[in-house]
Amino acid sequence: MKAAIYVRLSEEDRDKKSPENDSISIQNQKSMLLRFVLEQGWELSSIYADDDYRGADRSRPEWKRLLEDAEAKKFSVIVCKSQSRFTRKMEMVEKYIHGLFPVWGIRFIGTVDNADTDNRGNKKSRQINGLVNEWYLEDLSDSIKAALTTRREQGLHIGAFAIYGYKKDPENKGKLLIDEEAAEIVREVFTLFASGTGKSAICQILNDRGVPNPSRYKHLKGIRHKTPASKRGELWQYFRIVDMLKDEKYIGNMVQGKWGSLSYKTGKNVARPKDKWIRVENTHTPIIDRELWDRVQELLKARAKPFITGKIGVFAGKGKCMYCGATMRTGINRGKRHLMCNTRHISKGACPGSFAYTTELEQAVLGELNSLLDENLDGEVVARGVRLLDNFDERISKLQVGKSAYSKKISDYAKVLKDAYMDKSKGIITDEQFFEFSRDFSKDKERLEALVNDTEAQIATLELKRTKAHDRRQIVEAYSKVDTLERIMVEKLIDHIRVGRRDAITKQLPIEIHWNF
Repeated sequence: MKAAIYVRLSEEDRDKKSPENDSISIQNQKSMLLRFVLEQGWELSSIYADDDYRGADRSRPEWKRLLEDAEAKKFSVIVCKSQSRFTRKMEMVEKYIHGLFPVWGIRFIGTVDNADTDNRGNKKSRQINGLVNEWYLEDLSDSIKAALTTRREQGLHIGAFAIYGYKKDPENKGKLLIDEEAAEIVREVFTLFASGTGKSAICQILNDRGVPNPSRYKHLKGIRHKTPASKRGELWQYFRIVDMLKDEKYIGNMVQGKWGSLSYKTGKNVARPKDKWIRVENTHTPIIDRELWDRVQELLKARAKPFITGKIGVFAGKGKCMYCGATMRTGINRGKRHLMCNTRHISKGACPGSFAYTTELEQAVLGELNSLLDENLDGEVVARGVRLLDNFDERISKLQVGKSAYSKKISDYAKVLKDAYMDKSKGIITDEQFFEFSRDFSKDKERLEALVNDTEAQIATLELKRTKAHDRRQIVEAYSKVDTLERIMVEKLIDHIRVGRRDAITKQLPIEIHWNF
C-alpha cells in the first residue's frame, strides 16, 4: 500500500531560520507520521505540507495537490496528525472523508484522534469532531475579532504593511517608526500641494527626478508590501497622491477598521460605514505638522466641487488612451468638456498623450451607431434575425434535454454506488467487488461529466450568440431615432473608446469604438 502524509501548521512560525525552511512543528509532524507509516509496512508516496495556513482555507496549495493526487489514485491512504489538520470544516469532512475518499478508494487516518475510515464504528465520532472543529472556527473568529478590536482601540497598528513614510517597530509590536527617507518625500508632497502645485504636477516632479513610487521603494528596500510585481509599476500616479494627502496617519492618528469580514466562512471583506471606524489620536510621531495638514485639507475641500452640476460625464470611465491604455480623465477647458490621458502630465516621454472633446466623441458614436442601425433596419435583415433567434432557442432546448439525461445518469449511478457501499458495509459484497464496481463507476462518471461539461459549453456559446442577436434587435427598436447621447445609453452600448492624438497635418482624430454587442 502507498501512503501520503499531510501536515499543516496554522500559526506564523517563530522558529524558522528563513521563510523557506519548514518550522520545527512541521518537522515534528512529519517525523511522527513517517514513523507511523513505516511501522505499518506501507510505502511512502509523498509528503504534502502547508505551513501558515488555516484549516478552513480551501486555497491551501499542498492540500489541493493532495486532493488531485488522491483522485488520480496515486496512493491509497492519507495519514494526518488529526482530522482537523486535514480540515476544520464539517462540509469538507462530509464531502471528502465520508464522500469522495471511499469512491476513490482512499483510506483516511488521523493518528492522534483515532480517525480511521476503515473503522465503521468511529464515523459518528469523526462527525462530532467535525462539528467541534466548526464551532472552534466560529469561536476563534470571534476571539480574533475581539482581540483585534481591542488592539485597534489601544491605538496599535494592525496589519502586515506599514504605510509609506513609516516602518514597523521591530522592538514594539503595533508601533510605527518614521522611515526618514520616505518621510522626506511625504513632506515634499504636502508642501508642494499646499503651495498650489496640482496633484498631476507633483507626480511629474517626482517621476522626472526618478523617485521610486511607494511600492517600488519598498521593493528596492526589501520591505514587505502587498502590490505584486505584475501590478507594481514604476511611476507615481494621481490616486497615490490623493490617498496620501487624505491619510491621518501622517499627523500621528491611527484610523483602522475601515473594512471587515462578513463571516469566518467566506473571508470576504466589505467596507464599513465611517461611524464604525476606530480612530485614536496621537499614537505615533507625526510626519506632517497640524498647520500644514489643515491647509492641505482646506485646499482639497475647495477643489472637490461637483463637476458640471454634479452630473457624471457622458463618457466618464469609457475613454482609454490608444498609446498607454490608461483611463482618460474628464475635464473642462474654456467651458468645453474633454477627455485626456494624464500619463504625459506625470512623466515626460511616457506617453504622447491622447485628447478629445466630448462633442467629437459624441459625433463619432452617433455616426457609427446610426450606420449600424441603417444596416439592421432593413426588413429582411430583421426577419432573418428573428428566425436566427428561434433557431438558437431550438438548439439550446435540445442540448438542455441531453444535459439533463446525462446528469440523471450520474445521479442514478451515485445512488447505485451508495447502495453498493451499504452492501459492502453489511458484508453482502466483498471489498474487492465494491472497489471493482467503484472503478467502473468512476470511468462512466468521468465520461458522463465530460459530456455534461461539453454540453454546458455549447449551451453557453449559443446563449451568448443569442444574447448578441437579441441586443441588436433591441437597439433597432430602442435607438432607431437617436440624435443625442445620454450617460445611460453609453453605459449600455459601449464597452470603451480608444482615443489617440490628433494628426498635426490632417487634423484627423483616431477613435476606435468598442461596442457591448
